[in-house]
Amino acid sequence: MGSVKDKPNFEHIEAVASDSGESQPDFSDIDEKKLLRKIDLRLVPLFTVLYLLSFLDRGNIGNAKIEGLAEDLNLHGHQYNLCLTIFFIFYASMEIPCNVILRHVKPKVFIPLTMVLWSIVMTLMGTVNNFHQLLATRALLGIFEAALFPGISYILSMYYKKNEVLVREAIFFSAASMAGAFSGLLAAGISQMDGVGGYEGWRWIFILEGLLTLVFSIVAYFYFPLYPSECTFLTPREREFVTYKVKYSSNSDGLNLKKSAHEAPAPANLGEDDSNSREYVWAVFKDWQSWCMLMVYYGVCVPLYGISLFAPTIVKSLGYASTKAQLMTAPIYIVAAIFSILQAIASDKVGLRSPFLLFNYTCMAIGYIICITLNPKELPNALYGALYITALGIYPAFPLVVIWFSNNLSGAYKRAVGMAFQIGIGNFSGAFASNFYRTEDLPRFILGHSLELGFISMGIIFLLITIFGYKYSNAKRKRDVAAGKYDSHTEEELRKMGDKSPYFLYRL
Repeated sequence: MGSVKDKPNFEHIEAVASDSGESQPDFSDIDEKKLLRKIDLRLVPLFTVLYLLSFLDRGNIGNAKIEGLAEDLNLHGHQYNLCLTIFFIFYASMEIPCNVILRHVKPKVFIPLTMVLWSIVMTLMGTVNNFHQLLATRALLGIFEAALFPGISYILSMYYKKNEVLVREAIFFSAASMAGAFSGLLAAGISQMDGVGGYEGWRWIFILEGLLTLVFSIVAYFYFPLYPSECTFLTPREREFVTYKVKYSSNSDGLNLKKSAHEAPAPANLGEDDSNSREYVWAVFKDWQSWCMLMVYYGVCVPLYGISLFAPTIVKSLGYASTKAQLMTAPIYIVAAIFSILQAIASDKVGLRSPFLLFNYTCMAIGYIICITLNPKELPNALYGALYITALGIYPAFPLVVIWFSNNLSGAYKRAVGMAFQIGIGNFSGAFASNFYRTEDLPRFILGHSLELGFISMGIIFLLITIFGYKYSNAKRKRDVAAGKYDSHTEEELRKMGDKSPYFLYRL
């Protein structure tokens, strides 16, 4: 990033001519704030609802469990945990392929289609009669849900500049928090249908929530956007503006550096490469920051799935009845959702990501340390309070780590693959978390909480490595530019270098 204001902004770019002498397009007729509101109203509510449904459908098995799913299907040993694990194995494996497909298939066709398929699977899950059927439906659910989150995250990065996207991602991801609250409330109500039509209450949770997703997936087809260059809800002039401003929104403070040998400024207005070159796929796997950011993501995502899948069970273990346990999880997620948005606004305002992420990790660590050290039978209220502290760390950190990595990737194709890499491989964390909380560990779950704390500690270590790595790289690039090392490079060559360009400074 370089400075906290994410310069050069759009106005700065318009004022600078390229080396070739070509002036930049004049968009003085565009009211950017009005256009931003227009895009917000079209994208953010839609994406938020869709992701809420996605998180609701993957996590409602936790609500179904405490309503009798395990007993009615005669699950024993680790069979329930295996049903959780299989979802994440297929879900994580499919996310990179889905984002590659999204570069070649219209998003308004691909994503609503996957939603229709997973909603059908979700509905049929309410009719399973044994472990093997439940296992199969969970695997299919993972395959069909894989396109949504990395796809929507990538689409947001195509509509918003780097200093605009975090707040939108936080609002959209707050759906995960709200899904936790909504899931508990909805499950508590639906479970009262126990016996209706000869079906147990937990079956109705799957059936009704699956049908709800089906309805919205059909509606989504008519409202889901295309990419900015061809979307129909913007005018041709607005499409041109959005495409241009995102292309030239980068961490490019290095553009203002003077070289020691002469007074001419560095090449201006480089923009980013938007080609579909396959070299960007491999560039993600060869980039040191990809692996560091993956580990940072694991440090957030493993606790996220731990709390989302097992919060009802943990609260119930404190001595509350099933329905009350469902209801008591709701306020935790609501508080986390509100804080996620507030933190995103603050992060965009100061232009920094890592200090907020360090704060989030601290909250997570404190929450799990309390869970490990206190006995829930003696201090159930303290354990319940620890879930709030943990959620205040987990939910705001998730969109932050995704957007931080996105901010530091240049090249539309590399960003698409990079985000899917982080989210996809990172979502194997759900497979880990699914096996952390075992029935035999009730009510303290010391093993599960300790493993979560271990992943948090790993995340903190790699967060510090990433920060120092970014600082070192930025300092080296400034020195190289000042020394005139890249004087002979053309703008096209620099553009193809993407985030490895000396004029691209990593955002901290």
